[in-house]
Amino acid sequence: MSSRDPHEGDEPYARPERREEQAEYEAIEAELRALGDLLDPPAPAPADVAAAVRARLTTPAPDTSQAGGTEDVPERRRRMRPARWKVAAAVVVAVAALVAATPQGRAAVERVLRFAGIELRVGDATPPPVTTTAPLPGEHTVAPADVPRLARTPAALGPPRRTTVSDGGRVVSMFWPGGIRLDQFVGTMDPIMFKKLGPPYPDFAEVGGRTAWWIEGEHPLGYIKRDDGTEVPLRQAGPTLIWQHGMLTLRLEGLESKEEAVRIAESLG
Repeated sequence: MSSRDPHEGDEPYARPERREEQAEYEAIEAELRALGDLLDPPAPAPADVAAAVRARLTTPAPDTSQAGGTEDVPERRRRMRPARWKVAAAVVVAVAALVAATPQGRAAVERVLRFAGIELRVGDATPPPVTTTAPLPGEHTVAPADVPRLARTPAALGPPRRTTVSDGGRVVSMFWPGGIRLDQFVGTMDPIMFKKLGPPYPDFAEVGGRTAWWIEGEHPLGYIKRDDGTEVPLRQAGPTLIWQHGMLTLRLEGLESKEEAVRIAESLG
């Protein structure tokens, strides 16, 4: 076993930045304003879209306090506020509905549809496939003892055959037989990966009651470098489920059905 700290150099996992709450909500507001400038949806807005967004924003968190017990006021206030990613997830649901409803939405979504660090660039036609395969920047295999501490493994898959770390610890990837791959990184409002998509469009899913997206067909996958924002085409990716677990964003690739992918995702340790 290596004598060094197994998590040395894995800064995004060992010491993730915590943005101020106000700044995070301002970032979401900026995304919404940009979307409003680009879209020209039919009026009035579809009632079911408005109802779905309202429901996701107002559903209260479950009360886990003991009956008759007490709870600190700051903690109670924190649980009463909608989590920032709950707001972002509701925005994604609304945008996806507008994409299906309006040509303006389909034209604009390539710029605005982002989900926890993954940018979904949706168009009317199937994008040209990526004909080459490239690794993530700086990707290298690590021993189990050197896997960053925040990384998670689905119990349904068991220990991975191989694990890699890329871009200075920014991304952890795990591999299993049969072409199954799990990438994970600390989710942000800024995109880290991008997917170019056409029909069939992303399908809404839930993992443990939280918003997820299932991408059914093969599609081009790319990476955005941390140092200079350069876009790197990676490969033609297979069917993929993307979701969040705490502060991690995960993409599970290689399962043939949404149901099987969700089952595995919900076994995450």
